[in-house]
Amino acid sequence: MGPDVHRAARIAGAGHGGQVLVSASTAVLVGADGLRDLGEHRLRDLSAPERIHQLGDGDFPQLKTLYRTNLPVPATAFLGREAELARVVEFLTADGQRLLTLTGPGGTGKTRLALQAAAAASEFFPDGVFWVPLAPLRDPELVLPSLARTLAVSEEPGTPLEHTLVAHLTGKSLLLLLDNVEHLLPPAAEQIAALRTTNGSCLLVTSRERLRIAGEQAWPVPPLGEDDATALFLARARTVDPGFTPSPAVDELCARLDELPLAIELAAARTAVFSAEQLLRRVSQRLDLLKGDRDADPRQQTLRATIEWSHDLLTSQEQRIFARLAVFAGGCTYEAAADVAGADPDTLQSLLDKSIMLKRYSGDEPRYWMLETIREYALEQLEALSEADQLRRVHAEWFLVLAEKAEPHLRQDSSEWADRLEQEHENIRAALDQLDAAGERELALRFTGALSRFWYLHSHLAEGRRRLDAALRFAGHGETRAKALTGASMMAQKLGDTEASRLYAEKALALRRALGDAWGIAYCEMMIGVAFGEEGDFAAARPRLADSYRTFVELGDEHYASIAANNLGWVSGELGDKDRERTLYTENLARARALGNRRQEGISLEGLAWLERDAGRVGPAVEMLKVAIAIFRDLGDRLELAMDVGRMANLLALSGDLGRAAQLLASSEALTQALGVKTPWWAAERNEKTLGVIRSGLEDASVEVALAHGRSMSLDDAVALALDDAK
Repeated sequence: MGPDVHRAARIAGAGHGGQVLVSASTAVLVGADGLRDLGEHRLRDLSAPERIHQLGDGDFPQLKTLYRTNLPVPATAFLGREAELARVVEFLTADGQRLLTLTGPGGTGKTRLALQAAAAASEFFPDGVFWVPLAPLRDPELVLPSLARTLAVSEEPGTPLEHTLVAHLTGKSLLLLLDNVEHLLPPAAEQIAALRTTNGSCLLVTSRERLRIAGEQAWPVPPLGEDDATALFLARARTVDPGFTPSPAVDELCARLDELPLAIELAAARTAVFSAEQLLRRVSQRLDLLKGDRDADPRQQTLRATIEWSHDLLTSQEQRIFARLAVFAGGCTYEAAADVAGADPDTLQSLLDKSIMLKRYSGDEPRYWMLETIREYALEQLEALSEADQLRRVHAEWFLVLAEKAEPHLRQDSSEWADRLEQEHENIRAALDQLDAAGERELALRFTGALSRFWYLHSHLAEGRRRLDAALRFAGHGETRAKALTGASMMAQKLGDTEASRLYAEKALALRRALGDAWGIAYCEMMIGVAFGEEGDFAAARPRLADSYRTFVELGDEHYASIAANNLGWVSGELGDKDRERTLYTENLARARALGNRRQEGISLEGLAWLERDAGRVGPAVEMLKVAIAIFRDLGDRLELAMDVGRMANLLALSGDLGRAAQLLASSEALTQALGVKTPWWAAERNEKTLGVIRSGLEDASVEVALAHGRSMSLDDAVALALDDAK
């Protein structure tokens, strides 16, 4: 591997069967005898011309090199993107292909990929490969004259130039690369369309938007992959500092730069002054910080110039909608774009065509978004609008309405609605921040109260508590305040702050009683009972949980009756009534499955698994816990998964699989801590016993190695390990 091997491969690839070729350096080493000088040739890696020699006097066809081309020699080597390169070459060489347009935002690397693909496909175009740079042009009428000059075609008096060009191209097999055409559209598209009638030649176009003419094959150029982005940064940095060494900051920096080749190259150039760590800290200022060399294309002098180039090409309406869309964090649906930013289908489609906006599918509904680099520029444009503050309020109110629409579904633990809010979490955060900054205390309290079950279901516990605490300090009364208090109680309970959880629930209970809200009273009683149980006061917990269970049954709320039943089963077992515990879990498992309530199904299985373990039946316990883990993995409940990993560690230790048990034990503790959760007393006691079993059967050194490995595991890896053990 390495540049010498690649160079040799390029030279070999230029030859034909039975032909032996050598480089100029090899010819010097072995002497000229028996070698035939074939002259200088451009290789398809777009490097400088190479003098190639042939061994012997045999006659062979023309070398498969870039012998008829004006493709520029890039200053740096092409790195990565093998899959993208192969795909573009496949398009170019397909039968009947006449027009391929590579689209994408500025800085994505369209030109570089197009040049490399044109070189790689050159053997399919024996009449030549030619590059026509259109960036300097301002008049669309100059497109065809520029092409004619490149091809050395003279205009004929009285004959339209397009006819002369078509006549020149007909019967030939050429590849024409028309580079950077976006600012000349739509008039330039009509001129390019006239060239499609040629037989055998192909047009390769780079543009921020597609041409929208018949026969066009458009292909959006994606950002670099993670590995390619890092490799590009390192290669460019080492041209500035040959001793530059990689670090984790490089990967993070490339990610923060959206894996955009232009942004990465500009950042790497700054390693002459800054370390990768320093660049990472300054990345928020990247629009002004990253500047190219003085001899660079003026549009690429800075990243700002690249984005401004696209922005200046928008109509005034498109510029206005572009700025408004910056209010969205993490993208948006069409409905949100229309309601908040006033986007219409035509304008949004135009922004997509111009690669200012991007589209991805999430489920059945597309989401529209900007690369963060572009969004930073759009935010500057938003600030310049007189309507910026009003737009942010509309944005906040829109997502408040969405949260309140989701609330009754979340109360029934709807994973569909929880997932929908997860997709909008960045927008939700931005909306809450806006309400807080504007002093909209009541709206913030309504918002956080509506979101509390979402935060609970998706383990955003520390964030949820922080936001609820902040909102409760300043505002609220009646139902709005009671809802936020119960939400804060949920967050505190899951985070292990049982005293705060109970105090929040007691305050909410007083409000619920004043409101005469039977359901709310039952819920608060349940939260108080759980808090007592988490504190180890099971005698105080049991009547509270029994009352809440009875009320939910009377109200016909099967979902919350199921939640109360599982809690009552746990407390009953702790008080020594194992038969009652098993009955409640068993009945609840059937109820949950009948309702399709997967969360309560999983919790019931956890309880039954522990009863099986206590009865000495570890095998059935493992199988039940395996099903529970799969459920919570599907639901995306990170905290419950972290706890179940600890439960599985205990079962594996009891079954003698001590090494993996140690890994899972350490992983559970680390994952729980990473969520900001204080390990409950019952889990801490279980973990201590698990570790004791492990240490009794393994040498200390082996235990420490396994624990260290477990602490470094991701949640996905820990879950996979737990499920593998459960087979």
